Amino acid sequence: MTTTTYRLRLVVGAGLGLGLFAQYASADFIDDGKGRLELKNYYFSRDFRDGFPNQSKREEWAQGFLLNWQSGFTAGTVGLGLDAVAMLGLKLDSGPGRSGTGLLQRDSDNQAEDAYSKLLLTAKLRIGKTDLLYGGLNPQLPLLASNTSRLLPQYFSGGQLISRDLGDFTVHAGRVDKVRQRDSTDAEDLTTMGQLGAWSASARSDGYRYGGVDYQPFADLTLSAHASELEDFYRRTFFGVKYALPLGPGKAFSEVRYFSARDTGARRIGEVDNRALSSNLGYQFGGHRLSGGYQKLAGNTAYAYVGGSDTYLFSEQQAYTFALQDERAWHARYDYNFASLGVPGLTFTLRYVKGDGVNPGHVATGKAARLRARDEDGREWERTTDLTYVIQSGTLKNLSLRWRNATARSSVQDGVDENRVIVAYEIAF
Repeated sequence: MTTTTYRLRLVVGAGLGLGLFAQYASADFIDDGKGRLELKNYYFSRDFRDGFPNQSKREEWAQGFLLNWQSGFTAGTVGLGLDAVAMLGLKLDSGPGRSGTGLLQRDSDNQAEDAYSKLLLTAKLRIGKTDLLYGGLNPQLPLLASNTSRLLPQYFSGGQLISRDLGDFTVHAGRVDKVRQRDSTDAEDLTTMGQLGAWSASARSDGYRYGGVDYQPFADLTLSAHASELEDFYRRTFFGVKYALPLGPGKAFSEVRYFSARDTGARRIGEVDNRALSSNLGYQFGGHRLSGGYQKLAGNTAYAYVGGSDTYLFSEQQAYTFALQDERAWHARYDYNFASLGVPGLTFTLRYVKGDGVNPGHVATGKAARLRARDEDGREWERTTDLTYVIQSGTLKNLSLRWRNATARSSVQDGVDENRVIVAYEIAF
């Protein structure tokens, strides 16, 4: 029996077991449950304009299936529930020298496998307005933001508490010790992002603890404070302020995010010393939404975050994160909703980020070496466009068509021309 066949049978068997469990559960467990089946057809092409070592292009095409079911809770003071997510990725096109897009799992020869699948279960308990989760987790928090930008999402394994029992306060706390990356079925130890050679991306940590409080005294104001530790790597903190108010014919909004990181414990990747201030200010009226801001990194190292996850910085784009040592960035964004012109479902986004002041001292690229020889700082920019249409009615209602394009150039890392075409369809039940 092949590994893929075994995993597929595991998914089916677990689904049948879940169905048998549901027969003996309370009506609330069943009636309050909800499910979603997502079908995603994904084409990804990234050209490395400067001759990426041993690979000039990454290009693959894949079909994904994601079945997500969330139960309700059993009746009583303590409610019990169970969530399940089953994922399947199928190769439609790949080839030698074109793998590594993040869409498909690769074998020992670094070639894309024909199929891969995974199943995650999450047990949950509810008391009042407090939920305790254990199993597969897909957090979207300032210090642990799961990556969902490819065919299948990144999932962590561990426990998490979310409490809203304290009025205007939301409390988060959790610990994870394994991760299933977006293009992998393996439960792996946690790592940190290498940041172009600043740190070892293969060093392993035993776990990641995180917690925080979000305070919302008014509907349009949120104050946040979070802290975390990647064991024997680094400690991170986050403070955030988010505010919006009606102004003229529309609404003004602003947000400031501040991060800091310092090495701790056994210091398995050496020194970590970074502070990052990331801001965003904008105005929305009619179908228009304009925003932009400033970002600055300080300290002796680049921005530190868990391997494979998102940065939670406003600067992060399709190809670059603009989070290298000492980097300074300006970002601008324009969104338009064509519903204002009578075309509901059609949206457009244009983004531009420009970074400079990059310290190349800890960057392991040929470009960085040349900058060091000339005693110069690095600079980079990226422009992205996103055009999406979601069919609003008829037989194909909820079918979405999306094209994402990026052009990125840098004096410290490889330039990129990238296209993503995504066709997705969701069925809720």
